[in-house]
Amino acid sequence: MTKCIVLDWQGKETGSTSLDLKIAKESTAVDLMHRAVLRQQAHSRQGTASTLTRSEVRGGGRKPYKQKGTGRARQGSIRTPLRPGGGIIFGPKPRQYNLSMNRKERRLALRTALMSRVNDIKVVKEFGEILKSPKTKEIVNALTRLGVSCDSKVLIILSNPSETISRSIRNLKKVKLINAEHLNVFDLLNASSLIVGEDALAKIKEVYGND
Repeated sequence: MTKCIVLDWQGKETGSTSLDLKIAKESTAVDLMHRAVLRQQAHSRQGTASTLTRSEVRGGGRKPYKQKGTGRARQGSIRTPLRPGGGIIFGPKPRQYNLSMNRKERRLALRTALMSRVNDIKVVKEFGEILKSPKTKEIVNALTRLGVSCDSKVLIILSNPSETISRSIRNLKKVKLINAEHLNVFDLLNASSLIVGEDALAKIKEVYGND
């Protein structure tokens, strides 16, 4: 069981909470998280790249020049792959890049990734709830008080982020805000620091703590 110190909006300690999730064995943890990241990246690919084959290129019904007497190689169509503007040999076609991974493995990979970053997690009580209007400067000042630099990759996980918080964070290039329900392995491993709302942490423990 790991204890996490709970901070307030001013960066002062207000208590502590525990985080204890079942994780993968050390011998399989890296492979499991790697497969989860590959799956997530594969699912984000559109797979819409498409090229025309020789039969799909428009035109080319006329023979470019006569069969014999020119000294050049014989050609039957101007749309052959050997000529500019012709078809593409073995070019990409629309396809699905999805990789399979069962639900039990996905959840285990997520818990393992979260617990591997437990030393980089800062639990904050009522993060940004005092903001009445969108102000990026207030978020920057809050992160500074929490000991987190905006120049590094920061992942903020909240239970139900308001529109005010979302608009305050969106101008920060390296700061990403996600809902606790959209937790994923890639974002957990990619960030340098993790800011987790106290209610978001409670939801994570509720959803993933029963396995």
